[in-house]
Amino acid sequence: MSNPIFDLAVTNIKGQQVDLKDYQGKVLLIVNTASKCGFTPQYKGLEELYQKYKDQGLEILGFPCNQFGKQEQGNESEISEFCELNYGVSFPMFAKVDVNGPDASPLFKSLKQQKPGLLGSESIKWNFTKFLVGRDGKVILRAAPLTKPEALEAEIQQALAAK
Repeated sequence: MSNPIFDLAVTNIKGQQVDLKDYQGKVLLIVNTASKCGFTPQYKGLEELYQKYKDQGLEILGFPCNQFGKQEQGNESEISEFCELNYGVSFPMFAKVDVNGPDASPLFKSLKQQKPGLLGSESIKWNFTKFLVGRDGKVILRAAPLTKPEALEAEIQQALAAK
């Protein structure tokens, strides 16, 4: 049975449309990112997880967002260059999105509905909020920006082991 998340399409950082159904059967870690954030060094931890688990079916999807403290003001090519040069990011990066409000990306709307935050609040509080999505497209967990990527390793292993 298909999951609504896989019915969505997103735009990658090069401006090409990507159908999320291309990721069906993979474990996804979806993160709203920013280049000028106190949590920006998490790119390093995300890339380490990606290198360690991509051959087992983990995909990390980075979505730059300028809604928090205007910490992602660059255009897509500047963001891409920053991520590659400073953190060696090789996981897929996407076009800048809104994660809250009336123009929120349909993907983030779906993620937030599946896994609300504290006290049932759906709104994302800051950059580097992470959603771990199982192979079936269901959100397994939502992790706060303070949660370092490596702290999710056990949950990622568990999700990868599930068939």
